[in-house]
Amino acid sequence: MRGRLFGAVAVLLLVVTVALSGGHSPASGQAKPGAKKLDFPHITAPPESSAVAFKWMCEELTKRSGGSLNVVFHGATLLTKELEVMDAVKSGNVAFGNPGGAACTVFPEMCVFLTPFLVRDYNHAYAMFNGEIGRNLDETFQKKYKLKVMFFYDYGFRHFWNNRRPINTPTDLKGLKMRVQQGRVFADTVNGLGASAVPMPWGEVIPAAQQGVIDGADLPIVNINALKAYEVAKYASLTYHNYGPTVLTMNLDIWRGLTPEQQKLVSDVGREAQAKIRELTESVDNFQKAKEILEPKGMKVNQADVASFRKIAEEKIWPPYRQQYAEMWDKIVNTR
Repeated sequence: MRGRLFGAVAVLLLVVTVALSGGHSPASGQAKPGAKKLDFPHITAPPESSAVAFKWMCEELTKRSGGSLNVVFHGATLLTKELEVMDAVKSGNVAFGNPGGAACTVFPEMCVFLTPFLVRDYNHAYAMFNGEIGRNLDETFQKKYKLKVMFFYDYGFRHFWNNRRPINTPTDLKGLKMRVQQGRVFADTVNGLGASAVPMPWGEVIPAAQQGVIDGADLPIVNINALKAYEVAKYASLTYHNYGPTVLTMNLDIWRGLTPEQQKLVSDVGREAQAKIRELTESVDNFQKAKEILEPKGMKVNQADVASFRKIAEEKIWPPYRQQYAEMWDKIVNTR
C-alpha cells in the first residue's frame, strides 16, 4: 500500500512539474500558441553525447514544425533515473524517453545484444538496428509496451579501466575486482573473462574505486571521459568486449495523435539525431583518439589482444546465451 501511495505521489509530482515548466526552453520560443507540447526527459545533460543530439532534436522539431510542435528537452532535470523516465513514457506523462544503459532491464528482448563479442563492429550493429531486426523490435515494442521506436543508438563498445595494470590479455584480469552493471550478462562477461564481477549502481562506482572496494570497471571511451573515470584510474584498455545498444521511444498513443506530416518529421529528424550520436560515439572509439583524449588526463591507454578475449567468450560465455536466444542469435550472426 505504501509503495502504491509513493508511486501515485511521484506521478502527481511529475504531472505538476511538467505543467509548471511551461515549455520554457531554447526551442519553446519558436512554438506557436496552442502548439502540441511534447516533453523529452533524459537522465543527463550535454555534453554527454546523446544529450547533445536529443537537445538538438527537440529544437529542430519545434523549428521545422513551423511552431505546431513544442518539443521540450529536460536534461537531468525533470526525471533523473532510467526506470522513472520509461514509466513516464509508458503512462503518457511524457512523450519521449529512453532507458539509457538499462535497456536490457526495461526490454528483455535486447539482452542478447550484450553477449560479449556477439556484435562484431559498428557496421554490424547499424545493419541490424536500421534493418529487419530493428523493424521487428519496433513491432514487438508497439504490441507489448505501447511504445513506438524512434531509433536505436549506443554509447559505444565497452573497455576496461582500472588502477592496477594494463589489461592486454585475459590473464591480466585475474585477481581484479571489476564493477559491472546490475544484470546477469555483465557479471557473466567479467567473471568469464577472468576477473571478479562486483555488481554496483553507477552512483557508487567512483567512491568505491577511490576506497579500493573495486579495482576498476568498464565503460565506452566516450563515457570514460564524460564520467571522469580518469580521476580514479590509471589504465584504459581497449577490449571492445560488450556492445550496449539502447533505444529512443515515444508513447504510442501520443505518436498516433500526430498528423502524418508530423510523424514523418519526427522520424526524419530522429534519424538525423541518431547519426549525430553515432558520430560523437564512434569517432572517439579507437586507439588513437582514446590516447588523445585520455592520456593528457593522466591515463595510460593500451590496445588489448581482442582475439584472445573473444576466444574465451565464445568457448565459456556464448553457449547458454546461444541456447536461450536461439532464434534471434542466428539472425544476429547472419546479418551482414
